[in-house]
Amino acid sequence: MAEAMDLVIAGEPMRLLADRALYWPARNRLLLADLHLGKADIFRRFGIALPSGGTRLDLARIATLARVTGAETAWVLGDFLHGGIESPQWRAGWDAFRAEHSQLRIGVLAGNHDRALVRAGLDIDLLGDALDDGPFALRHAPDPRASAHVLCGHLHPTLRIEGFPGRWPAFWLQARTCVLPAFSAFTGGRNPETHPGDGLVACMHGDLLRLA
Repeated sequence: MAEAMDLVIAGEPMRLLADRALYWPARNRLLLADLHLGKADIFRRFGIALPSGGTRLDLARIATLARVTGAETAWVLGDFLHGGIESPQWRAGWDAFRAEHSQLRIGVLAGNHDRALVRAGLDIDLLGDALDDGPFALRHAPDPRASAHVLCGHLHPTLRIEGFPGRWPAFWLQARTCVLPAFSAFTGGRNPETHPGDGLVACMHGDLLRLA
């Protein structure tokens, strides 16, 4: 197992990162999906007790990945938010993160949870809901109509692995689509419905394990 795994996707050298992100060397860019800022705050508002600090942890992980890779930009492939922008808890964490890492440009594709994104004022570049760049079609969800290789999230693929309790986030590598694991630690997941030739790479305690 390793913290990173270099491979070629659609003819482009890419790097899978064990902390649930993809690095694109040619663009010096991090790609991640399903950050779901504010999700825990929403659950607590409805009386579901959850620990605080998840937003700060996820943002610290982005900062660490940017430092390790030297990335100048980080793009989130949808579901940057998890609903509204009213909660002061996650917003305070986000504002502190932007103040400390203002040199890192953040771009966001709109996902199904991002209805409030346009009016949020979060110091990010809004990338629309679809963007083609090089050999890739960047989307939130898989798009069989795309003419390029799709990089996306939305599905939150996870795996059960014999000998390791629990479920593990995974990259799902298909012939014309790469589905990223959910970046947020506070998300559910589901088994991918794989086909012959698909690849699966699990993210396990800071290491990557290729299963297919």
